[in-house]
Amino acid sequence: MLKIIFKKLIFIPIASFIVSSLAFLVVNVTPGDPVEVIAGGIASEETKNEIREELGLDKNLSERYLSYLNDLSEGSLGSSFYTKVPVLESINQYLFDTFELIIMSLIIALLLGFIFGSLGAYFRGKFPDKISNLILSVIQAVPDFFLGLLLIYFLFFKLQLVPAPVGRLGLLDLPPEEVTGGLLIDSIIAGNWDTFKIGLKHAILPSITLGIFYSSYFGRTTRNVLGNALNSNQVEFAKALGLSKLRVFLYALVDARTPIITYIAILFAGLFGASAIIETVFAWNGIGGWAIDKILMLDIPAIQGFILFAGLITLFTYTFLDILITFIDPRIRKKTLWQ
Repeated sequence: MLKIIFKKLIFIPIASFIVSSLAFLVVNVTPGDPVEVIAGGIASEETKNEIREELGLDKNLSERYLSYLNDLSEGSLGSSFYTKVPVLESINQYLFDTFELIIMSLIIALLLGFIFGSLGAYFRGKFPDKISNLILSVIQAVPDFFLGLLLIYFLFFKLQLVPAPVGRLGLLDLPPEEVTGGLLIDSIIAGNWDTFKIGLKHAILPSITLGIFYSSYFGRTTRNVLGNALNSNQVEFAKALGLSKLRVFLYALVDARTPIITYIAILFAGLFGASAIIETVFAWNGIGGWAIDKILMLDIPAIQGFILFAGLITLFTYTFLDILITFIDPRIRKKTLWQ
């Protein structure tokens, strides 16, 4: 097993270098001059040149790239052009709020997607399958931000079931002492259960929005792979043995575990980037909303840091998935050992 893990992990340094290089290139070859944004339209050329020199933008691309790699080797992502705050510090500040949103959204997406997908797979071609497919199609056709606005209108304005979408807490609520940066986690650490409950209520709308939207993708994947498993020779043999319908279904679920777990990991990685728009809609103080602000400001170090961090999260998620699938699926483990 150690040999398998080593084979999976050995490529991470190379892949990390490629991701970091792409993060630099994507940002630095994109049109736009942050100096024009910082200095303003009426600034003199002399002032602009001074700002460009201060930010290191007077150097050519190769020099900036080497400086960027040197910062990375020292564990630094540089500092914001505007606030001068280290990018890594900003990422740490907003990261856990986004992770809390992603985890809650993922749980909702998996529950709804599994229910609709299982119904579609088990009753394939029948009425429950058609209803399930119709619901998933409607959800998939509605943009996530529009779905969020609909939920705000009905659940907040009309029914008053949830608090106003003004961020993690109400305007008069005080956050707990910051430890991780995640409101719910910090509330638990501080033993502040009142703040935890308030934060949880404010998380309902954005979590449901992302959860419902991405349940459609997970539901379709579950329907397809579970439907194929239910029609496999192994499951037909299990039916012939007289096993109960529940046992047969669970047997098919075990057979379909690899693609389902794979898509869960893809969903997790996708939510990290997709949450940005929803964070903006609901004034959620997360890393996605922070990244959008930095993109609009052409804050090169911050944008580089976000792209690099998102890329590394995706890389490590897929690497962990690869190792997990190898452990839980004997077919893949056997194939890997022979490679």
